Amino acid sequence: MRDILRTPDKRFENLSGYNFTAHYLEVEEGLRMHYVDEGEKNKPVVLLLHGEPSWSYLYRKMIPVLAESHFRVIAPDLIGFGKSDKLRSQSSYSYQEHLKWMSEFIKQLDLQGIILFCQDWGGLLGLRLATDIPSRFFGIIASNTTLPIGKLALPESFHRWREFSQKSPDFDIGKVIDMGTVQELSEEVIMAYNAPFPSEEYKAGARIFPMLVPAEEQDPEAINNKAAWNKLSQWKKPFLTIFGDSDPIMKGAEKAFIQLVPGAKNQHHKILSAGHFIQEEKGETLANLITEFYKTNSN
Repeated sequence: MRDILRTPDKRFENLSGYNFTAHYLEVEEGLRMHYVDEGEKNKPVVLLLHGEPSWSYLYRKMIPVLAESHFRVIAPDLIGFGKSDKLRSQSSYSYQEHLKWMSEFIKQLDLQGIILFCQDWGGLLGLRLATDIPSRFFGIIASNTTLPIGKLALPESFHRWREFSQKSPDFDIGKVIDMGTVQELSEEVIMAYNAPFPSEEYKAGARIFPMLVPAEEQDPEAINNKAAWNKLSQWKKPFLTIFGDSDPIMKGAEKAFIQLVPGAKNQHHKILSAGHFIQEEKGETLANLITEFYKTNSN
């Protein structure tokens, strides 16, 4: 039986800009995933996948705009993050486990015609899922993300991030988010990013994520990602990239998608003035670009 932790609900009371109804489902026995589900059920589905070390709070500016634009907007918290359950041990998390949980989430909700917006680890997971079950997806918007195959050396900034995630005595999630934006975040926003983690024992999922990025070509997940790239090289459904110009790790990664993915041709790819957590700085703009993407490609 897994050693499961659940953040007390009171930690999430009165968060700035985040007053969405909570929804939950079990992605395996006893393990509960939280998600936001706004808008009308019979409308096109926008699936917003966050990454490390954020949660659905990152999408708070986008969700209302998309719901008002006649989409059903779904923003889950990955296991280990947000209002979702946390596992106490770092060894309980793996790339495959996250894929399994998110696949189960999509299947339980029976999501069809998904417009995927994925950033950071949301892309490492979402792009794999889209290529595994393409029939459920309308199209993809990739933002500040990639599918690493261990062929290129990871940047020094990422190695420093890995070391920090493992050795820092005070792994302050909110300050990590703040370091990944150009604009300085307010104390109340930083506090909201820290809300899911009342103590160190809740942070196993956030601490281990950087170590799960495949860095060597022989890593089984690097091999699986290479297979996903092969599928993306035949992906003819709409594929858009929206990247930030001030993301030191992901800057330039959009070029591979634009060059290799057939569905990326003739799309209006964007580089916005933003850092890694582009949703924080350009939330409303992103929401409008998603609406435009759907309208342009559904005619």
